[in-house]
Amino acid sequence: MILQSLESIFSRDLLKLSREIELYKDVNVIWHYEKNISNSAGNLCLHLVGNLNTYIGAEIGKTGYIRNRDAEFSSKGVEQSVLIQMVSETMKTVKESLLNFNPALLHTEYPLLVFDTKTSYEFFLIHLATHLNYHLGQINYHRRLLDVWK
Repeated sequence: MILQSLESIFSRDLLKLSREIELYKDVNVIWHYEKNISNSAGNLCLHLVGNLNTYIGAEIGKTGYIRNRDAEFSSKGVEQSVLIQMVSETMKTVKESLLNFNPALLHTEYPLLVFDTKTSYEFFLIHLATHLNYHLGQINYHRRLLDVWK
């Protein structure tokens, strides 16, 4: 049951992410940051794609994805349509990985040490959903704050 709920939440929020990127009127603003805003919406989008493809796609779905975390924050100017396509592909990967995951393993130890201590798959998947939602909120605010003048 929890895997279906998590899959539903990830799908919902990845659709929202795609929509947020699509809503930018000025595509250049996707890559803009100023003052105390340290990450652009484009970089946050790349970060979320990399994060989910690593921790769900590669680890749970065994996709073979190899992350370049530095590029998630250093890349600039990826086209809006390409970002949206990356999110769409990530959504498919997450869905397939979660729906094929054995629910009996949810309470077992997630194999990667991401925090100071080991966690269960269940805990880590919930963390990933909240991480997605946190950055989704930042992107929404970034768009409404910086794209409004165009």
